Amino acid sequence: MKEQQHEVPTKEAQHKAPVEGKEHGRPVMRYGMAIDLDKCTGCGACMVACMSENNVPFKEDESDKLKSITWIRVYKLTNGKPYPDTEICYLPRPCQHCEGHGGHSPCVSVCPATATDYSRETGIVSQIYTRCFGCRYCMAACPYHARYFNWYDPVWPDGMEKYLSPDVSARVRGVVEKCSFCYHRYQLAKNKAYLNGLHRVPEEDYQTACTQACPSGAIVFGDLNNPEHKVHQIVQPDPHNGNKSKNPKAFRLLERLGTNTKVYYLSDREWVRRLGDNYLAHEETGKVAKAHH
Repeated sequence: MKEQQHEVPTKEAQHKAPVEGKEHGRPVMRYGMAIDLDKCTGCGACMVACMSENNVPFKEDESDKLKSITWIRVYKLTNGKPYPDTEICYLPRPCQHCEGHGGHSPCVSVCPATATDYSRETGIVSQIYTRCFGCRYCMAACPYHARYFNWYDPVWPDGMEKYLSPDVSARVRGVVEKCSFCYHRYQLAKNKAYLNGLHRVPEEDYQTACTQACPSGAIVFGDLNNPEHKVHQIVQPDPHNGNKSKNPKAFRLLERLGTNTKVYYLSDREWVRRLGDNYLAHEETGKVAKAHH
């Protein structure tokens, strides 16, 4: 008998092929980010691009950070040592899009209005503004302070309303908002893929505004479940171990809470990785402390 030969599918055919594991007949994806903190310069281009793309309101005086809104905030970290041993690191923090256990994200679990929900198709935690009545339970539940409350109706400078994105609804006073991984871009890319007869959205067709704006290429975005996507190759998530990264440089914020976030950070510096969680002096990064008797 002749040995059966298997043809290697082309890249176009791979896009048309169904994904392993499906939810209601649709491909199951886990969109996420890998942010290299050793590349980030703290320029803030990601914050500006996000505000412009998503119609994020702003005030004349943005110095009051308790009332300002930004879907991605850049934090400045330091190793705490005096000069000349001082080291600085900048950490961009969008919504972490927690998966929790079976999609039970901290914010999703407490919302009484179902104004926020977890998509099993994309892994994105949504925010539905028309359902939100401003109880702010989600803000209290979020361990990453990634949600913001609209205390005021947005006031745009004369003429600026003409430059608002028509793909994103402007929010009103009294609702909570947050990073959506530019979900409107996913919808547009999904429609394009459908018209082209593809079952999966190509990596280059769905990229967030912050990813494209980063001048140093520190932010990589894509499907963590797709081995062809660059973010998967960088992170190497282990689905059998809570999606923890196999990359020794990678870590997630407050990973030991079990929120199973989809934003991974990379750094060669040990002190940076330690700041990602509340490690005690005797604990090693990436390990859970053993109980001492």
